[in-house]
Amino acid sequence: MAEVITGVGSYIPQTKIENSHFLEHQFLNEDGSAIENSNDNIIKKFQAITGIEERLYLEKGMTASNMASIAAQKAIEDARIDPETLDYIIVAHNFGDVKDKNTQGDTVPSLAARVKFQLKIENPNCVGYDLLFGCPGWLEGVIHAKAFIKSGMAKRILVVGTETLSRVVDDHDRDSMIFSDGAGAAIIEYKEEEDQGIISNKSATYALAESNFINFDESFNKGNSLATKYIKMKGRKVYNFALTKVPAAMKACLDESGYSIKDVKKLFIHQANEKMDQAICDRFYQLFDVPAPAHVMPMTIQKLGNSSVATLPTLLDLVTKKKMENQEIQKGDVVIFASVGAGMNINALVYKF
Repeated sequence: MAEVITGVGSYIPQTKIENSHFLEHQFLNEDGSAIENSNDNIIKKFQAITGIEERLYLEKGMTASNMASIAAQKAIEDARIDPETLDYIIVAHNFGDVKDKNTQGDTVPSLAARVKFQLKIENPNCVGYDLLFGCPGWLEGVIHAKAFIKSGMAKRILVVGTETLSRVVDDHDRDSMIFSDGAGAAIIEYKEEEDQGIISNKSATYALAESNFINFDESFNKGNSLATKYIKMKGRKVYNFALTKVPAAMKACLDESGYSIKDVKKLFIHQANEKMDQAICDRFYQLFDVPAPAHVMPMTIQKLGNSSVATLPTLLDLVTKKKMENQEIQKGDVVIFASVGAGMNINALVYKF
């Protein structure tokens, strides 16, 4: 018995925002004071650290559930299934449907219910629910799907990650340049074949000292009288946390799988920050005293930015559809998925194609 990814799809927004877009922004320190540096230098330093050259924002008039439904439809078509046969729809997000120029999130009804409606699925036994787990939400949804299938509760599950971070950022915060929008989806199915699918997985939540490393808080513009809150991140603490916890979780997951480091063909790591992801990759291989192979870690963050729960399924879709240079997956390849985000949550999963 195996839990297998049989279809993938994504929605990549079309509104390109280059780094030059932020040249006229008024960036401030956390205490509201002016930053003693030009925006040009701020942006150059930002790009050197994150690798981000541009990011994509969702078109006006669309929401996270709209993107989710489009990505889901593509995954359904890729898997060649009847959507009426889905047992669960799991939608990972963090802020619900946030309309353009409106920072209030809408989560009633759930995004999963909205996706089911937009897909026109009639079957009442297809159960939809939302999953809030920070950036690792889509991968955690895949882990949930594995548990449902292994328990016999389901045979076919749709897992979607969708987010519009561009609509919950503080324009006065330098970190706002990291975030973007997008959606990705996958169909997870029961298959009789034993030698493929999800092999092992690990998840963890660190919620004492780490719980507020990423949170919702007030604008850095202290003259802003609105009660609106925005996504905030303690970048250095997130960086150090990720480099300590994620490689260890990946190693534990690989050790449990029974495969060796030499079997690993790809690392699909949440596209959070190029420097951080490369450091995670390097530290993971250092745990086995071997160098990281060339092209082992595909990257989309340079052009797509950090779209939270959407980065992993979007990355998977692009690689499996051979839309990335020097990146492809062959039958029998062993890969590792890993993510880190608000909570602070981390997870890892070993998968064999």
